[in-house]
Amino acid sequence: MRGSGRLLVLVLLAAQAIAARGQNAKALVQQNAKALVQQNAKELVQLAVQTELAASRDDHSRWLYYEIDRKPGSTVEQWVAETGAGSIRRVIRENGQPLPLAEQRQRMDRFVQDTQAQARQRKSGQHDDKQAAEMLRLLPGAFVWTITGANGNSTMLHFRPDPNFEPPGWETRVFAAMEGDMEVDNRQHRIVSLKGRLIHSVKFFFGLFGNLKSGGTFDVERRETGPSIWQITATHVHIQGTALLFKNISQIEDDEKTQFKPLPADITLPQAEIELLKQGE
Repeated sequence: MRGSGRLLVLVLLAAQAIAARGQNAKALVQQNAKALVQQNAKELVQLAVQTELAASRDDHSRWLYYEIDRKPGSTVEQWVAETGAGSIRRVIRENGQPLPLAEQRQRMDRFVQDTQAQARQRKSGQHDDKQAAEMLRLLPGAFVWTITGANGNSTMLHFRPDPNFEPPGWETRVFAAMEGDMEVDNRQHRIVSLKGRLIHSVKFFFGLFGNLKSGGTFDVERRETGPSIWQITATHVHIQGTALLFKNISQIEDDEKTQFKPLPADITLPQAEIELLKQGE
């Protein structure tokens, strides 16, 4: 009986060991599957980032569009025309009040003749473009990415801070406080939207260079305005605090762009002013 008992114990121990190995194998498979999903998500983000950077480098198109820009205490409705020398604006309304046509022309004429204002605008735009490109490159590695579903021909992804990410500069410390969602077009690998919120406050150099409070949100929407050409059509930023990240984007702003029309790539400022005056109010 003792021999039979020992045999039974050995069988039970073996069964337990096999079950444990099975559970460990199952857990390992689940971990590997999760890691694979995260890897695939990260690769999708990397492809989208590479596509966006290449498109930004190669796109020399010019556009005319209608813009409504809302900031605290200020709402501007205007037509905007892009040129190689800068973007010229025909302001139609300010804070709901129509601007007389003579004033519209006067403002545009001043900009066309002011080469220093054009240079300042180009410098400011180049700063923002450089800042955006640098932050775009860091997206795949700054966050843990998860595919959450599909929306028509797009893939939806969720992102949260990667605890292993080491910000290369003080500006990118904001990544450690961001969580949100991104939509990527599957056919062209372009970013359709990027939405997020600050899950905790961020101070730059103890608040000397900026302080962003938790709870703030941002929402950037994009769409294809021409063959393989994507434009930002809406920007909604509601963040309490200040930070010297972008010169042309406020911490509280709602900006919408519509009625995109292509312009010649070599259009001049005087020619762009003529095109703006053709647009209705």
